[in-house]
Amino acid sequence: MLLFIGLRQIVIVLGVIFILRLIGKVMSARKNINEQTKHYKQQEDINQAKQNAKRNFGKTSIHKIDKSKISDTEYSDFEEVD
Repeated sequence: MLLFIGLRQIVIVLGVIFILRLIGKVMSARKNINEQTKHYKQQEDINQAKQNAKRNFGKTSIHKIDKSKISDTEYSDFEEVD
């Protein structure tokens, strides 16, 4: 009877270890899938930026300058010196 109880405890311990390893592998797989999805999104954004740059290559664009962004150091008046 003593042997049966010891064997039962060993089986329970092995079962717990197996379940913990399985949970660890599932969590690792989820992490890898999330990283892969993030990587694919970054690659897609980079490719889209490249296509946009190719499409606008050589074109000139004019942007308005906000009055709040203008500082006195960027724009200065020059006077003629005698």
